Amino acid sequence: MSAGSTPLIFVHGYWHGSWCWSEVTARVTANGRPAVAVDMAGHGLRACRPRCLTRRPLAPEAVATEVSPVADVDLDQAGDLLVSQIKEVGRGGPVTVVAHSMGGTVLTRAAQLAPELVAHAVYLTAFMPASEVPALACVQMPENEGELVAPSVRADPAVIGALRFDLASDDPDYRRQLRDAFFGDVDPAVADAALGLLTPDAPVGIALGATTLTRDGWGSVPRTYITCARDMAIRPALQHRFIRDADAAFPGNPTSVIALDSSHSPFLSMPGQVADIVAELG
Repeated sequence: MSAGSTPLIFVHGYWHGSWCWSEVTARVTANGRPAVAVDMAGHGLRACRPRCLTRRPLAPEAVATEVSPVADVDLDQAGDLLVSQIKEVGRGGPVTVVAHSMGGTVLTRAAQLAPELVAHAVYLTAFMPASEVPALACVQMPENEGELVAPSVRADPAVIGALRFDLASDDPDYRRQLRDAFFGDVDPAVADAALGLLTPDAPVGIALGATTLTRDGWGSVPRTYITCARDMAIRPALQHRFIRDADAAFPGNPTSVIALDSSHSPFLSMPGQVADIVAELG
């Protein structure tokens, strides 16, 4: 595996944290490429958990009504945070950013704000919405039919300000649905461990935000989309729509496409292949 020339930053998706990239970053750095995974706004070390999922005695009705402690986190905040992380890691120079799932919409905002700092934008089965289109609208597109994330949400985001999973649930069918949504081809023991690390609330404000894309902004940044053929969170047809829409809007800067036969989380099911791919970019 040959090392590229710029540092790598890995951005996770909703409910996850920088922890999900550990198997990939270990392989990338072992081969001489500087790489770091960061936490997105409202996630990881910046996450806050609702009291209803840990309070005893348990009040099941509160799962659907307690306002999320991350309800004030939006795409503006998430994009600004990522730009600051890029500046810190790159020391003012360009970096290659790899984003997964909802991290893609944050990468898009950051690349529009500071295109000179993003040497390459890499979307790993990630949201890559068209100009002025919020990611939440993409979730509801017909190309995403059959996804398993929305059916797993246990509260109205308009009421609590977040997309909430009931991670305290002992319902085997519900827990299986979560595993199928994110970790369908991941070793069961690793998938269960990953479920235990998820944050229950993902701030809906990130998915509600939209970015106006320009030719000199995001449209000028080289981009690669890594599709995942067995994804049950972002369906393959939606992944390909993202690519088509981007190429139609910015035909002078077409998307490079790489295909993986994986679920939504290849960083856990095939970390070596993901590391090999991203190490060649940038």
